[in-house]
Amino acid sequence: MKLDYELLTDLYQLTMAQGYWAAGKTNEEACFHMYFRNNPFDGGFSIACGMAQLAEMVENFHFTEEDHAYLKSLLAPNGDALFDTEFLDWLAQLELSIDIDAVVEGTPVFPNEPLVRVSGPIMQCQLLETALLNCINFQTLVATKAARVCLAADAPVAEFGLRRAQGIAGGVWASRAAVVGGCTSTSNVLAGQMFSIPVSGTHAHSWVMAFENELDAFREYARIFPHNCVLLIDTYDIEQGLENAITVGLEMKERGEKLLGVRIDSGDLAWLSKRARARLDEVGLTDCGIVLSNDLDEHTIRSIKGEGAQIASWGVGTKLATAYDQPSLGGVYKLSATRTESGAWVDRIKISEQLAKLTFPGVLGVRRYYHDNGKIAGDMVYDINSDINADERIVDPADSLRQKVLAGKKHVEILQPLARAGKLVLDDEYRDAMAARERARAALETLDETQKRILNPHSYPVGLEEGLSDRRRGLVAKLRGIDM
Repeated sequence: MKLDYELLTDLYQLTMAQGYWAAGKTNEEACFHMYFRNNPFDGGFSIACGMAQLAEMVENFHFTEEDHAYLKSLLAPNGDALFDTEFLDWLAQLELSIDIDAVVEGTPVFPNEPLVRVSGPIMQCQLLETALLNCINFQTLVATKAARVCLAADAPVAEFGLRRAQGIAGGVWASRAAVVGGCTSTSNVLAGQMFSIPVSGTHAHSWVMAFENELDAFREYARIFPHNCVLLIDTYDIEQGLENAITVGLEMKERGEKLLGVRIDSGDLAWLSKRARARLDEVGLTDCGIVLSNDLDEHTIRSIKGEGAQIASWGVGTKLATAYDQPSLGGVYKLSATRTESGAWVDRIKISEQLAKLTFPGVLGVRRYYHDNGKIAGDMVYDINSDINADERIVDPADSLRQKVLAGKKHVEILQPLARAGKLVLDDEYRDAMAARERARAALETLDETQKRILNPHSYPVGLEEGLSDRRRGLVAKLRGIDM
């Protein structure tokens, strides 16, 4: 969904931009990183998403005449123009020249490692911050929720949360993120068109209510859609609804057609689905599946399956599209280095009374290491311009006594080029939602089962390269006036 991304920002990004311009710092280079501090939903992993929208943002970033006129109309508290006209004229000619590296969508990611690295003129890096965080935070959150739901379901999951999603854009991008996270389809037709993702759906209670009786409604639907017939059986009475669906299913069978399933959207889903399964098997409709919906999430699905219900597919709406019960990912975008005129990078670090908010210096990359059996072993955050210690040792940024040696293990770099000099270099495959879904499915297989647990998952080791950890500690000591 194309937006005017240049104004999808906080005002202070633009006031800082004018400040950089007025201070003669428009060409000063800097490096920023986007990362998050905790996995959402108390989980053991997250699924990276939103990079396709980030690519769209880079592609369409340009200040228009309408933008110029609007910004020119803004006033400071004293009534003067907030922005200098010469600055706005300069902004209208701006073309991005930044480099962006990002994790490809569908990759499992973890706290304290960069998902995106942006380097180039500091003002340009700053102008992208808010929109970048908006798309990566939200879509990673929804993709992670979807992955958790799909792992619990272990069967096809359809996303249909559009009617309760956070607005039009939120609903569209939530549908895409849900598919990246593992959903097989969405009810959202606009998302289907925009992103070439599968759409699914049958009928609502209103279809049944529009006929004189339920059996007529079921028969008519089966007549019109003989190859896509799933009947919703809880409009009036579920037991009678099931019997009416069985009648239609047997009639379809005689015609060489197939009732794909019956959907239950209320009541005790585990108990009702088990009774329905037994009755369908009893009459010979063994290939008619049970579809469940009704305010589901990974916890309710896990509970229903734990009671022995045999479910062919699931419909998950509100709690998926709104990422219940976590309102945001909490990702941040932090300056980590600036560049001198000679080309040397200078570390920058933010110190806080909260250890979790102490940032990481340098121009950072992320290595992912693998055990011989293909499972992931640990992630190293390192400075791409510095040597890596011989042991390839990582140090927990929150506890320097927690360390791990990764030497001898194969590794890959998980940050990949997205843009160079302001132009996209991302392959079309990496913007494709279904390709991202397949990457997520395959990558989740590389996690240990303990890291995928819904409750109390085992934490995955992410650490700073030992030399970077030492450098960070030295910077903190220097800024606080501590003699080491």
